[in-house]
Amino acid sequence: MGQSTLEVQSREISGKQVAQLRRDGQVPAVIYGPGTEPRNVSAEARMLEKFLMSEESSGLVDLSVDGSQPVKVLIQDVQRHPVKGEVTHVDFRQVKMDEEIEAEVEFNFVNESPAVKALGGILIRNMDSIPVTCLPADLVTHIDVDLSVLKEIDDVIRVGDLTPPAGIVFDAEDEDVIAVVNAPITEEELQKLEGKPEEADVESVEVAGQKEAGEKESGSESAES
Repeated sequence: MGQSTLEVQSREISGKQVAQLRRDGQVPAVIYGPGTEPRNVSAEARMLEKFLMSEESSGLVDLSVDGSQPVKVLIQDVQRHPVKGEVTHVDFRQVKMDEEIEAEVEFNFVNESPAVKALGGILIRNMDSIPVTCLPADLVTHIDVDLSVLKEIDDVIRVGDLTPPAGIVFDAEDEDVIAVVNAPITEEELQKLEGKPEEADVESVEVAGQKEAGEKESGSESAES
């Protein structure tokens, strides 16, 4: 399992004052967990963004506050600006190495499905990650899902088809679908999706319109006579 150290600093300011903190290139964050008091910290924005883009950020992280001995944490939540996409706040959840934790592990889809490549099928991914229970030391950054087993249309990969890594329990049903290959979309189905009317429907509308107009003219002539 990948593991890395992230450096943060203690912070005293909070509330509306954190706006200035962000302008100074810092991201406010909090550390919390069982048996520990929540602590306000901050991290250098560019360094934090780079770390969040790495694979290590999805596993167990060594978090050092003011250069002290690192504590074990999980990155529980990352908030971003709705327009700019910049990180605005991070929650670090401190863990105890001898106590089981619940976490979310991302799927890493590998290889190509023959049903997609050769038969033109459409790959549908129903799950991007899976909830797990394990000791912190057993947590992995991702779980590989091999798409090459999807050889025919309607082939499915379910949770029960995967072998959990050592020490990990999947908190999902065996029948839950991870990925499936659907049949290609027909021309008729494509027209319906795009909302294109069929030619017969257009002609029906035109004939109906002409008939209605003719009935109105006939009605007018009767009224005049």
